[in-house]
Amino acid sequence: MDEPRRYRHDWTLFADCCEACDHRALPTHPSVLVEFLADHPTAEGTQRRRVTAINAVHTGAGLPEPGRAETIRQLLSTARADRLARVGERVADVVPRIPVTGWPGGVFGRRDALILTLAAAGVSFEQIARLRRTDIITEDDALMVRVAETWLRIPTEEVNSVDVHSNWIEVLGFLDRYPSTRLLAARLDANADLTAFTDHARCDDRPLLTIDRWGHTPFAPTPLTGHAVAAIVRAHLTGQPPVHRGPPSRRPPSSAEAQKTLYVAEIELEQEYYDRGVAPRRDAHTHLGDVTDLLDSVEDEADRLLADLLVILGNIDEE
Repeated sequence: MDEPRRYRHDWTLFADCCEACDHRALPTHPSVLVEFLADHPTAEGTQRRRVTAINAVHTGAGLPEPGRAETIRQLLSTARADRLARVGERVADVVPRIPVTGWPGGVFGRRDALILTLAAAGVSFEQIARLRRTDIITEDDALMVRVAETWLRIPTEEVNSVDVHSNWIEVLGFLDRYPSTRLLAARLDANADLTAFTDHARCDDRPLLTIDRWGHTPFAPTPLTGHAVAAIVRAHLTGQPPVHRGPPSRRPPSSAEAQKTLYVAEIELEQEYYDRGVAPRRDAHTHLGDVTDLLDSVEDEADRLLADLLVILGNIDEE
């Protein structure tokens, strides 16, 4: 690999360390880079230069930059690490108080808890908005999030990240099976168990965060924007969580309101007008009179075929 001259010293040091520890230098895993930086402590500026050199060599080879992993960014910036630590403490205090049952608070609470957990781990707002369902998996009681072609590990320490993720996946899985907000609302109001709906949703490649302001999932999945994610995080961390209400109910107009809007047009219609409307209905009644009998015979035939099929399958199992 022909690395640029200004990166040669730092890259050679890293490559020699990888060879000594039986690690692959190109491409390297972020965990190997973390180990290298920990074994060779120096000034913060020097460490950043080393990571820049390693990233540059990977970029030149058409490979993802290991130094973009969130763990590396925190190692190189004590200020960023301190800020994320403060955010993590606040999130650990907020998430347990967010509702996961009831409508519509439960569905938005599950979504917001996951957003807060990801933000506290250092995932940027834009990256959170772009996540797809398959970008998050569970491994060794921790949440693994794919960000910028690397995997970020979120342990279950201050916040149980695995449970937070499962709560949201349950909602997505239920809506995949039953695309009805009314049914979901009934389940959340009754605090029903939704764990049976998670398996399919975990394997789906659709966007992760797609519900609208009423709690509906659109047929054409449109994820939240980075600005929307930032607003949600900011609202919760400042103690002003967004208030969600269900869609306005549609009530039929009262008789008084109906009378106000009633308008009778004084139009005299010719006699043929009624004949033209009644004749097709009379013909339909005559020609479709035996439809019910036909449908009954089709249903009987279908039941007979199903019974025959069950007998055949039973014989196969016995053999």
